[in-house]
Amino acid sequence: MPLRTEPHAAPVNYGCLPGTHNPADNAEIDAVWLGPALNVGTVLEAAPLGLLWLLDGDHKVIFAADSRGQAEPELRARLLAWFPPERGARLLVAAQAMAWLESLSAGRVDDRQNTGA
Repeated sequence: MPLRTEPHAAPVNYGCLPGTHNPADNAEIDAVWLGPALNVGTVLEAAPLGLLWLLDGDHKVIFAADSRGQAEPELRARLLAWFPPERGARLLVAAQAMAWLESLSAGRVDDRQNTGA
């Protein structure tokens, strides 16, 4: 697989949820960690903070280092700004992240609750 390059470094820790599948890109579900930098290969367990919803369906589940399950507004803004406008990035709440993950594990892709449709 070719190395993916971006015009700007990721403003967050970027990884995946092992053992999951996102049909939008036929890969493991992407995860972002809003918090201090982590070493490559670090494995964490946490409840989702929310979902970064994208028009192309390649959504990212958001996690945060804050013990209250929150992330600083500045980190959220930097995450949104990292994606070009044509990808339609929006931040959704934890319940919407869980609903999307559950729809995938049930074998259906249900983006309706996340798009307002």
